[in-house]
Amino acid sequence: MTLRSYPRFITLEGSEGAGKSTVLAALREVLAGDARDTVVTREPGGTPLAEQIRGLLLDTHHEPPTTEAELLLVFAARAQHVRETILPALERGAWVISDRFTDASYAYQGAARGGDLDFIGELERRVVGIAPGMTLLLDVPVAIGLQRARGRGATDRIEAEREDFFERVREGYLARAKADPARFRVIDATQPADVVAAQAVAHLRDWIGANA
Repeated sequence: MTLRSYPRFITLEGSEGAGKSTVLAALREVLAGDARDTVVTREPGGTPLAEQIRGLLLDTHHEPPTTEAELLLVFAARAQHVRETILPALERGAWVISDRFTDASYAYQGAARGGDLDFIGELERRVVGIAPGMTLLLDVPVAIGLQRARGRGATDRIEAEREDFFERVREGYLARAKADPARFRVIDATQPADVVAAQAVAHLRDWIGANA
């Protein structure tokens, strides 16, 4: 089974503290200003059931899931998200922007936790079946990203991981971007937030121009 790529499906990726929330708001404003039908969503999450799974994944009050359990929970949430939120929107012609998608599993459960990348690929093909047309990767050194993320207050189970975990996440993301340069746009997220957002908006406008 091959993945079907949707030009109107845009994903935003990056490790903790990369500034995805600011960029997401800027992208939403552009699409709203153009009066385009737009759905902005997130992973894990995006539906009531998927949000409950998100809660399980990030909760610090129960035993941590094994790598395999974490991976399957993420894909269970993703399967629901795709079928209930993303695909219906794309099929009616809407633009969809998702804060994280399958690349996050390759980075977090694959590169960082040592999960089987071939198995992740099999789940992607059989359970997800779709791919974004463009992915914006906000890249930031781990020390800077963690300082930002942990400066916001209480941390969830993922944010509390060790620094070397996030180094592997970053390496995983950059490897994905290098392997698929036609889809990825890598943005230096050490720049001021307004500069990062402006660069993301420029990429979006270029993409809309080519795929409207």
